[in-house]
Amino acid sequence: MPPRTLATLAHALSVAPDLDAALVALADTLVELDRGARVALLPYDARRELVRSRITPIGGRVERAPLDASLEHLPGQLRAAIVAGSQFVDVGDRSAEFARLYGMEPVMDGGLLSLRGVRVEGYLASLVALYEPRKIFGSRAVERFAPAVALFDLAFARLWEREAREEAVRTLEDVTQRVHNEYVRKLSALEAELNAARRTPVPGTAVVDEAPVSARVVAAERQAAQQAEVARRAERRAELLEQQAAATAGQLEQAQVELHRRGESLRQTSRTVYLLDRVLSLDAAQQEPRPLVDGLLSLVGDDMQAQRCSLMLRAPEPGYLYLAAARGLAPHITEGQRVAIGQGVAGKVAESREPLLVRDVRDATRHPLLSDQYLTTGSFISFPLVYHDELVGVVNLTNRAQRAAFGDDDVERVRLLALVISLVATQARLAERLYVAIAVR
Repeated sequence: MPPRTLATLAHALSVAPDLDAALVALADTLVELDRGARVALLPYDARRELVRSRITPIGGRVERAPLDASLEHLPGQLRAAIVAGSQFVDVGDRSAEFARLYGMEPVMDGGLLSLRGVRVEGYLASLVALYEPRKIFGSRAVERFAPAVALFDLAFARLWEREAREEAVRTLEDVTQRVHNEYVRKLSALEAELNAARRTPVPGTAVVDEAPVSARVVAAERQAAQQAEVARRAERRAELLEQQAAATAGQLEQAQVELHRRGESLRQTSRTVYLLDRVLSLDAAQQEPRPLVDGLLSLVGDDMQAQRCSLMLRAPEPGYLYLAAARGLAPHITEGQRVAIGQGVAGKVAESREPLLVRDVRDATRHPLLSDQYLTTGSFISFPLVYHDELVGVVNLTNRAQRAAFGDDDVERVRLLALVISLVATQARLAERLYVAIAVR
């Protein structure tokens, strides 16, 4: 079986029919990272403020064990971080104590326990417990396991919402059935009473006897009508409950979509921060212009997932740009080639100093890139690099890896990256130094 990656885990979690299957998929991922580590899910009862049970994946199945453990045993700062969710909290030297409290299986040579809260609709719904062996060398399993648990959070929310919808439907069906049964029972009793009243002979004259019988018949019919009204109102309430359940299900689905969107945005922002930190570290440590300019191109190319991108800097002679770094370009395009400012896509962007966004190149019928056989996605961004009102260069992005069109949000992200590139390129005098290096080579 090939190693489980985040992509295969995401697929396994998306098709998991229940929580047990999702937890088994998560455990398989942990086995790939550290065979000595243990993972368990601890469902949390917010009303009772207790961990109700422990669910442990073992060999493709799960084992459940009852628990009545409180989070109050944890130190206040750790407890607050766990309840907040979104990240693992290291228990530290008290790992063995709390592992026994939550019934975790011991690991060799002692271990380190980490807990992470899983929140649904703003409430703590469960805890993920990771118990791993102590290591002298190498990174901890919790650091490599955290992205997998983030994916599990989304699957847990989806399964929790589906279980809540099913529970709402079952409750609605039970209420409707009880109301219907009560209605049938009372109606049958009234019919029996009515029939008995009609059959019962009353001594005396017919005029005297008919009045009490008629009164009872009228009373029975009135009571039957009242019960019918009660049943009608109960059915109406059941319909309203069903409508509310359907509306709630729709809101839960929208919340899941929004949660996924925000998670993707957070991951993208984290990636951008990581790339910025990498480039600034490279600028501080690197003296040669070539590694630095390649790092700047990777910053914007990797962050925007552009398979084809180029960085053009202002040439020493006025009115020209030159190709400083590129990837994915046609073979005949080489570093150092010059483009006049005002000509071509990059030249016009440099002249106007305004970013150019083309969502679909087929709509730009007069665009020069129409004849470019290497343009495969039909969407690109060309952005000017300006620092203190001085033109530094132009960055071009196209052939997005996901085959999706660039949008206004992407332009704003490139704006931030362009500021960093302009600052680093200006402070390091990249345009002049790299142009000399290319000419000498």
